[in-house]
Amino acid sequence: MAVTPEDVARLAGLARIQLSPDECAELAPEIDVILESMAAVGEVARSEVVLTTHAVERTNVFRDDVVRPSLTQAQALSAAPAVEDGRFRVPAILSED
Repeated sequence: MAVTPEDVARLAGLARIQLSPDECAELAPEIDVILESMAAVGEVARSEVVLTTHAVERTNVFRDDVVRPSLTQAQALSAAPAVEDGRFRVPAILSED
């Protein structure tokens, strides 16, 4: 089933995108090609393809914790716009209630 300019106009309306009739006519064949490509992907022999959640099978991959040099508290706070009691001061987002 070919995508028509009317189909494009309807989809544009659903997406709240304003398209001129010329734009709808121009996009219809492009969308049709995209849908045909997606259909071709759907025709892959599914029984021969193992379903996966990731491209590489890896489970619980952890690295060793290694202590590395980092900023001191004073260095970290030196560029802060506001500091209070040795901590970053940020605007409150929750009420006291």
